Amino acid sequence: MNQIPVKDVTPKSSKDSAQTFDMYAKREHIYVKYYKGFFKNLRTFTGFVLLALFFGVSWLQWDGRQAVLFDLPNRQFHVFGMTFWPQDFMLLSWLLIILAFILFFVTVFAGRLWCGYSCPQFVWTWFYIWAERITEGDRNKRMRRDKGPMTSEKFIRKTAKHSLWMLLAILTAIAFVGYFSPIRELIPNISSGNLGTWELWWLGFFTLATYGNAGWLREQVCIYMCPYARFQSVMFDQDTLVISYDEKRGEARGKRKKDSDPKAEGLGDCIDCHACVHVCPVGIDIRDGLQYECVACGACIDACDEIMDKMGYDRGLVRYTTEHSLEGKQTKILRPRLIGYFAAMLIMLAAFVYVLSNRIPVEFEAIRDRGELYSEVSSDLIQNVFTLKIANKEQIDRSYRLSVTGIDGLTLINDPVVTVSSGELLNYPVRVQAPKNNLLSSNSAIQFSVEALDAKDVKATIESRFMGPAPRR
Repeated sequence: MNQIPVKDVTPKSSKDSAQTFDMYAKREHIYVKYYKGFFKNLRTFTGFVLLALFFGVSWLQWDGRQAVLFDLPNRQFHVFGMTFWPQDFMLLSWLLIILAFILFFVTVFAGRLWCGYSCPQFVWTWFYIWAERITEGDRNKRMRRDKGPMTSEKFIRKTAKHSLWMLLAILTAIAFVGYFSPIRELIPNISSGNLGTWELWWLGFFTLATYGNAGWLREQVCIYMCPYARFQSVMFDQDTLVISYDEKRGEARGKRKKDSDPKAEGLGDCIDCHACVHVCPVGIDIRDGLQYECVACGACIDACDEIMDKMGYDRGLVRYTTEHSLEGKQTKILRPRLIGYFAAMLIMLAAFVYVLSNRIPVEFEAIRDRGELYSEVSSDLIQNVFTLKIANKEQIDRSYRLSVTGIDGLTLINDPVVTVSSGELLNYPVRVQAPKNNLLSSNSAIQFSVEALDAKDVKATIESRFMGPAPRR
C-alpha cells in the first residue's frame, strides 16, 4: 500500500449524492512566483548548458563542413568525424533503446529528474516564464493586471512579452532547422528571402510550435500529451527518490507568529503559506501527496526551505525523499530492478561503442546480371557479369582495390582499382571469368572483396554465386 500521503480532495457533496460534472474544465492560468534556491540554481545551470549545446553545436566546423548536419536530400548524416547512411538506421534504433534504458534507470532511482531538469518542454517553459516576469512583473502584479481593464501600460507590457516570446520561438526554429540545412547558409538565405519550400515550412512550424507549447500550453503538454507522465508511476517503488511533504512533521497546518511555540498551539511546522503552490509550474499542491503531474523540478523545496529559514525551523519539510524514509525505514539504494536496468544499460552501451568503433565505412554489394546466367567466352572459359555497388561512407575520397576468389583460376577482367568520391555510390560493372574445367558445380560460391589502398583496415567481403554449365561426370 502506498504510504506517501495522498489527500482526498473530493467534494463532500459528491460523496453523498450522485452529480453530473462537465468532463472538460477550462484551463486555469498558472502564475508562477519568482523564488531563489539551490534547486533553481541547479536547474538554471543545466538549462543553460542544454540551451548552449542546442544553439551552439550547429556552428561547429569539422574538416571544412558543419560538424553535425543531417543532410536529408543526400541521405547523409554527419556527426563530427563520422557519416551515417540510411543503411545505418539500425544504429539509431539501438541508440534510442539505450537512451530508453538510461531513462528507466534514472526514473527507478530518482523519479522524474529528466522532466525537471532536462526535458526541452520545461527548459523552454522556464525560459518563457522568465520572459513573462521581466516584462509583466512577478506573480501578484501579473494577476492584478490580468483581472484589470486593458490600459496603455498593460497593452505595452503584453506586446513586449509576446514579442519576446516570438523572438525566442524564431531563434529556436532557426537553430533547429540549422541542423538539417547548413546554418551558415540558412541565416543569409533568411535575410535575403532565398528559402526553399521545406525550409520555410519547418521554420514556420517550429516557430508556432515553440510559441504555443512554451508560451500557452506549458504544463498541458506534460499532463495530457506526454506519455511519460502516465507510465512513470509503474516504475516507482518504495525506494525511489521523489519530492514529498513530511505530513507527520507539517500537520496540523496553521498561521502563527514567528516566535510562537507551534507545539503548544497544536500546530506542525507548515504555516499554510501556499508558497510551495505559488512556485509550482504545474500548479499542484505537493502537500496533497505524490501526483503524476509533478515534474520533480524542486521549486516547492526551495520555496518551503526559504519559509522555514524565516520561521527559524529546520529545512526539509518538503524534500527529496523515499517512501521508506518517510516511514522511518532504511532506504535501499541497490535493489534488483535498479541493478537489472544498470546492467542492461552497460551491456548495450558497451556493445554499441564496440560496433561503432569497428564500423566499416564502406558499403559493398554485388548484383548479378539478370540478362543471362553465364556466357562461354571460349571453349574453356565461362564468364559471368556483375554490377558492384560501392558506397564510400567516409568524408574523404577513397581508391579501392577489387578482388574475387572462390574458384581456381577465377579472374576479374576489369580494372581492379576504382576511385569513389566521399558520399558517392558507385555502380561498377565487372566481368568475371573462370576455367570451365575448374567448375565443380553449376552454381559455385565466390567472394568479392574491396580494400582501400591507403587504409588496410577499410575492407569488406561479400559472397555471390558463379553460374556455369553442369560439369561432365
